[in-house]
Amino acid sequence: MFEANMYDLVSTFVMGMVISGGLIIAIGSQNAFLLKTGLTNNHPFTAATICFLGDFLLIGAGVFGVGALVSVDSVLGILLSITGTIFLIWYGSVALRSAIRGTGTLVVEQSERSPSRLKTTVLMAMAMTFLNPHVYIDTVVLIGGVTASLSQNLKPWFVAGALIASATWFYSLVFVAKKLSNVLNKPRAWQIINTLIAFLMFLIAAKLLYTLIGVWT
Repeated sequence: MFEANMYDLVSTFVMGMVISGGLIIAIGSQNAFLLKTGLTNNHPFTAATICFLGDFLLIGAGVFGVGALVSVDSVLGILLSITGTIFLIWYGSVALRSAIRGTGTLVVEQSERSPSRLKTTVLMAMAMTFLNPHVYIDTVVLIGGVTASLSQNLKPWFVAGALIASATWFYSLVFVAKKLSNVLNKPRAWQIINTLIAFLMFLIAAKLLYTLIGVWT
């Protein structure tokens, strides 16, 4: 029983990392902004921290708000889980198509690398985090749907994995911006990233379907 529980905890933790990481990487405007703050040394720690705290609030709202309002065996819980599964399949398909086409890039123009004040950086970070409607759909609705199938003792592990992925990505973007910008503006790098995202999203979708089948049967 202990091994089974440990497996559930670790797999839930990894699922949180994968879903959060995949969603964060896809938000191009936010990533470009963080790269810019890192390249120009425009209060990079502040910018990354605001983005991270935004994820903390939104992911928490999804897992302990939307996800906690329904149970996995309820009609609404099943519908949310199905919606999350469909989204993951669609998201993985989009990533796979981008990988095949090799069109992904993340470029910060030279004209965008001028320094700015702390107030400007703070306002921009908050805008990139809270004024994008897709962020709410991805974090609150999608993550709420995905975690509706998790038991209460597993949800904190999902959040922990999601937040570690969030912190790792945000702070990496700003503190190793010069090296990352040289990599992330190459289509080949994004082919690899999108292929990996597609594979992991399909894998998690399959895991959710397996959970739903267990509930139905």
